Amino acid sequence: MSPIVERRAWDVLVILTAPPHTTDTLTTVLRLAQAVLDQEHTIRVWACGYNTMLTQSSLGDVKPADLRDPTKSAPTAAALIRGLLTAYKGRFSWIVCTACSAERGARDHIAAVRLRSDARLAATIAAAHRTVYIGGA
Repeated sequence: MSPIVERRAWDVLVILTAPPHTTDTLTTVLRLAQAVLDQEHTIRVWACGYNTMLTQSSLGDVKPADLRDPTKSAPTAAALIRGLLTAYKGRFSWIVCTACSAERGARDHIAAVRLRSDARLAATIAAAHRTVYIGGA
């Protein structure tokens, strides 16, 4: 008899497939995550496609200077995600699709980012009370 594996349930799962460089979907997802966390709920983000590049360690903490205002600094996506992972440990999770990550050569992710096979997506959806899909076909 095989052991029963109890899966943790999450309040919200966001599947993010929209390209991060064409619209404001990333900031929308981060604002949604913050709102869910402010309501004392849990949230996971499953990043596919080019969203797997957002958590690369090589991005560092600060974006390159804006030539219109070189004195102003802005955090990278990796820094924003790391901040949520740190501040809401156990309540916020960022998952990177291993297939999408491998296709793009994204191998060195920030700490606490989980890498999961796309074969586990159905189980991840089943472990969420609500699933929001943000992306395209």
